[in-house]
Amino acid sequence: MNLMEPFAARLSTLDCAAMYGDDFFLTWDKTDDELAALFTVADALRCLRENNISARVFDSGLAVSLFRDNSTRTRFSFASACNLLGLEVQDLDESKSQIAHGETVRETANMISFMADVIGIRDDMYIGKGHAYQKAVSDAVRQGHQAGILEQVPTLVNLQCDIDHPTQCCADLLHMIHTFGGVENLRGKKVAMTWAYSPSYGKPLSVPQGVIGLFTRFGMDVVLAHPEGYDVFPQVEELAAKQAAASGGSFTKVDTMDEAFRDADVVYPKSWAPFAAMEQRTELYAQGDTAGIAALETQLLAQNARHTDWECDERRMALTRNGKALYLHCLPADITGVSCQQGEVAASVFDRYRTSLYRQVSFKPYIIAAMIFLSKIKDPAAALQALEQRGAARKTF
Repeated sequence: MNLMEPFAARLSTLDCAAMYGDDFFLTWDKTDDELAALFTVADALRCLRENNISARVFDSGLAVSLFRDNSTRTRFSFASACNLLGLEVQDLDESKSQIAHGETVRETANMISFMADVIGIRDDMYIGKGHAYQKAVSDAVRQGHQAGILEQVPTLVNLQCDIDHPTQCCADLLHMIHTFGGVENLRGKKVAMTWAYSPSYGKPLSVPQGVIGLFTRFGMDVVLAHPEGYDVFPQVEELAAKQAAASGGSFTKVDTMDEAFRDADVVYPKSWAPFAAMEQRTELYAQGDTAGIAALETQLLAQNARHTDWECDERRMALTRNGKALYLHCLPADITGVSCQQGEVAASVFDRYRTSLYRQVSFKPYIIAAMIFLSKIKDPAAALQALEQRGAARKTF
């Protein structure tokens, strides 16, 4: 059938050799060619599965997942991705480990990695902690390998940290590539990454930061909108502006949802906590100040309540390009009158885009699998073709 030929041909034009043996922390750590390779391999793996061809490149092996925050989509996407490639997933439940008894990061990382090929970590709640923890785990297993303790270095995949959510944002972008008919058609599209009201507090900043840190690389006009005081990391804003200038797009900030939505091709209304408040919460947790945490929560909920009008409703959707912008959300969304009394999105808008939203999520397992594939397979083009030539059926009935 030669299903893999176009994917292999595309990979042959891309310089992605440095991804072999490397981790996946932040999208802006990767070159344009490496991101293009990621999307190509993700599509190739999906093609194999849809044609009932096994993509198992591992006969055995372990993938370890550590979720320090709750998760549905990313947790199951990671498990699906690892299973697709032939790995078995084991969750690291810190409450059942020796971490509570003082086990160090270095010790934990090595103890879980004797036969592990991948470690996926979500650590997104505390400013200055999540990304640093992931790097510490990566450094520890590399030291273990150099010392001859580990026969292989597990690939670390960032399943969300305090800075970026690369598996989510890459899946979002691949969904856009398919929706608009090719990456070249993203150029000039207006994307509104906007804050939206939520009746809860403390939502991570990594999705809006991930969006502006990735989408600005593709010639799009990215607009960040939020009420006063809901700033994201200034370093990520600076990065977004620099990348937009280099790609021929733009990065702007506005303080009204209407301005962001006007003539937008894509809207991404999502609540997040103020950067300053998240820094304060991190300090309070470090001090074990439960009273201070409770007071901060009360303060932030009151601050949110002043902006209940920041909702993705029918009136605002009508402001978008021909009233038909692509609506994105990382889910779960706070749906007005459904999951909460007042939330991020009107029920009628969410219902209209439900199928599209689920399709958006469906790209995440393949993105994660591609991250692992490119890290573990030295010649990805040849490996994809070999999988097709082997022709092992995923289902045998």
